[in-house]
Amino acid sequence: MHFLDECLAILTRTPATLDTFLRDLPAHLTNHNEGPGTWSPYDVIGHLIHAENADWIPRLTLILESGTNRPFQPFDREAQFQQSAGKSLPELLDEFADARRKSVAQLRGMNLQPEQLELKGMHPALGLVTARQLIATWTAHDLGHILQISRVMAKRYKHEVGPWAEYLSAMK
Repeated sequence: MHFLDECLAILTRTPATLDTFLRDLPAHLTNHNEGPGTWSPYDVIGHLIHAENADWIPRLTLILESGTNRPFQPFDREAQFQQSAGKSLPELLDEFADARRKSVAQLRGMNLQPEQLELKGMHPALGLVTARQLIATWTAHDLGHILQISRVMAKRYKHEVGPWAEYLSAMK
């Protein structure tokens, strides 16, 4: 499978995966976090929306159009706290699915060739990065947040599982 096809296979499935997993769950499960400075599943969906709108395609476009001549804008990793305020989780899930559909359509429309994946951009903290690395990070970012949501929700049951916590990696 070609690199982009592999990434797209994951990127296109993330909204449906999260929708199936989270929609219509009780709020105490989706608003639960791991303590101060951590995110709930609700917060993660807001973060994914912000990243969809401000990170992946805008940065890829910048690499393709300007290379290293124009550095990326810094990314606010916590913008979701303001942007999601007052929205329900179903609204956020729908917003994420819509934003992702648009991003995937844009990515496919770029018809990226292998040599374009090696084009470089300038990240404000990391320095030189390639289009391939950006797309791989986008994909791994989705998977990491799916894992995070699962872990946060599992930890809700930490006290209830009793001694089995020893065997459950999500409880550590």
